[in-house]
Amino acid sequence: MSQTAQPGQPGGTWAVRRLTRGATALRGGHTWRTWRPGPYAVLGGLFWLVMTLAYWRIPLCCDAGQHAAVVERLKAHLLHPAHPMADLPGAGSPYYSPYAVVQGGLARLTGLSGWEVVRLAGPVNLAVLLTGIGRFVRTLTPRPWAPVLAVLFMTLLWGTERVLWSGYLGLMSMTTNLGYPSAFAIGLTLWAWALTGTRARGPLVRGPRGWWGYAGLGALYGLIVLVHPITAVASTTGAVAIVAARQRRWRGPVAGRWALTGAVAVAVAVVWPYNDVLALPGNPAVDAVHRRLYERMGAHLWLALLGVPALWARARRAAGGHWWRAWRDPLALMFALDCLVLAYGWASGHYTYGRILGLTAVAPQFALAVELAAPRPWGWARRVLGAAAAVGACVGFVVQAGAVVPRSLDPVGFAQPPRWPGYGWAARHIGPGEVVITDGYESGHAIAGYGPNLAAPIWPDPALDERKRARRLADVRAYLDPASTRAARTVIARRYGVRWLLLTRWRRVPEEAVVVDWSQRTGEVLARLGP
Repeated sequence: MSQTAQPGQPGGTWAVRRLTRGATALRGGHTWRTWRPGPYAVLGGLFWLVMTLAYWRIPLCCDAGQHAAVVERLKAHLLHPAHPMADLPGAGSPYYSPYAVVQGGLARLTGLSGWEVVRLAGPVNLAVLLTGIGRFVRTLTPRPWAPVLAVLFMTLLWGTERVLWSGYLGLMSMTTNLGYPSAFAIGLTLWAWALTGTRARGPLVRGPRGWWGYAGLGALYGLIVLVHPITAVASTTGAVAIVAARQRRWRGPVAGRWALTGAVAVAVAVVWPYNDVLALPGNPAVDAVHRRLYERMGAHLWLALLGVPALWARARRAAGGHWWRAWRDPLALMFALDCLVLAYGWASGHYTYGRILGLTAVAPQFALAVELAAPRPWGWARRVLGAAAAVGACVGFVVQAGAVVPRSLDPVGFAQPPRWPGYGWAARHIGPGEVVITDGYESGHAIAGYGPNLAAPIWPDPALDERKRARRLADVRAYLDPASTRAARTVIARRYGVRWLLLTRWRRVPEEAVVVDWSQRTGEVLARLGP
């Protein structure tokens, strides 16, 4: 018997076995090919299982209601969905992306609710993310433990203040946002970067087949733009960095092929019929909400800075003694471009660009993973870097351990993910599309995910003029004012077709409303207006 090992997929290797026995030896024997899983295939699969269970054990919260509402509207009208949260047309809403349309179609075919579809999307998005990490890291190094360390640092090296924003992929954030479009878009981004790096470094494929590959890559980038536009900003800077650093020869059709990639990406984004992505850049509707990402940047991300020395080392090696060539390292250039985008967002007041911070951290996190995956013996600098990374990972785990350690098994008392109440008890009384006024934070985020509409949507949306939304919010505040009169409340209720009130236990129920149900957990009350 003889055995040889050949390079295979990113997660393992192929072993070729040749067995010669008896009469079959005269015909050359039999050959079997068996796949041996590498460390990333084993540990990545285990991580997928653990995080899927962690995601499923926590009740959906935060923005999950918004995404469930999107699925519900598409489930009702796939081609012409209403506004995700208001009794208004939904034309122009960026929430109606190809990702959401597929989810809406799935809900129509299976009868699943919007909440169930969002919950099922979590493990799917995580699989796309983990395979994307494996493919992208393999374009940076063949070291088998590098993808494992990349996942470790990407989930632990954030900050010491808990952050649950979409686009941030720490352990704690994953328990809430794995089912969001942003998680899927980040996974696609890593796949796109891997394919971009392969094409930039590999030999030029002649003929139509080569051109089709670049066009397909452009379609992938266009899909990212549609699924999550702000992630597409970081996706684009990363693509530019990879091409600039890896593409050495620009002769012949090379420039034309990359131009084709960009043109197809723009075309895919522009022809999407549900919304106009070109109307989003510069839209100030959500800038104020994202200012806190800049103000709390240090507390959210300081552990990721442990990877900056690794970026510096990569840039020095790429420069080869000539500092002006430091841009030849894709991760170093990617980090620099992302920092420029963040600086522009701060200087211009368009704080929405702070949402790319989650992908900005990828460059130092992955650079650190590649450096520490190097075979031993290590020099003193790498040993110091490894010790610092180990301490940082331990600190990050202590901060986020509650994401994967249930309270029943927790001997320390780790901070746990939020556990929001469900509103199925209220939704069973409210018909689809009926309008609700609510004064609760959780209920305002969640109730639309069951099918009802809000008199005043909580999130800005290009499908609803921001001045009209502000007017609706003012009317809701006037309705809930304890000094309001019955006549004034009736005018507001008729203006927006309000049928239901979902009020916290501190709010007095108006005299014209009839209490229908209440929550034993939160004390909230559901009351009906009119017959």
